[in-house]
Amino acid sequence: MQVIEPLLIGNYRIIQDTERYRFTSDAVLLARFVKAKRGENVADFCAGSGVVGLHFYAENHSVSRVTFFEADPYLAEMSRQTVALNGLDDVIGVEHVRVQDIGKEFCEQFSLILCNPPYERAAGGFANADSAKAPCRKELTLSLGELAASAVRCLKFGGRFALIHRADRVAELLYTLKANALEPKKLQFVAGRSYKKPYAVMVMAVKGGKEGVDVLPTLANQGEV
Repeated sequence: MQVIEPLLIGNYRIIQDTERYRFTSDAVLLARFVKAKRGENVADFCAGSGVVGLHFYAENHSVSRVTFFEADPYLAEMSRQTVALNGLDDVIGVEHVRVQDIGKEFCEQFSLILCNPPYERAAGGFANADSAKAPCRKELTLSLGELAASAVRCLKFGGRFALIHRADRVAELLYTLKANALEPKKLQFVAGRSYKKPYAVMVMAVKGGKEGVDVLPTLANQGEV
């Protein structure tokens, strides 16, 4: 069932489906991990219901445009409804397409790409019997390598790619980014309220950037459930 919920920033609202995979506080952390540069063109890969891109725009009105890319037709349409609900059709667009299949018209068009991708490898990890939710959690339709390749293709030189992922995959994540000419420049682990073992990591990489990573203090996610 679809419900309209407050985004808890400004007067923005977002449409969610109570029976589908709903966004978590991790999406909000990612939206706040980087700040916009004035006039930049932003993309939200694996947009889902659009929470990352919408929240980012709500805090960064200086951007020129935000484009959501979502492979699931139902979620893409729900994102379009959210955009219309907030009267943002002139600044936010929604593309129903797999990240791997993003068209040539978007090549080297973005100065910032945000992504909250599936965290789990296709093989192994937890089982998910719900076929609608599984692609949001497991790399069934998009691998980490495919994600990085699409990001570097769509970024301008010097553009930024920011994403959140599982902490225990940080070595694989950094290696994959570097192999695709995306140089990690900012890194922050995310732990629960009590600062126990980190469960997630946020990374910002720059297309064609120089080596050198700014490692921030571990963040306690007060909204973790």
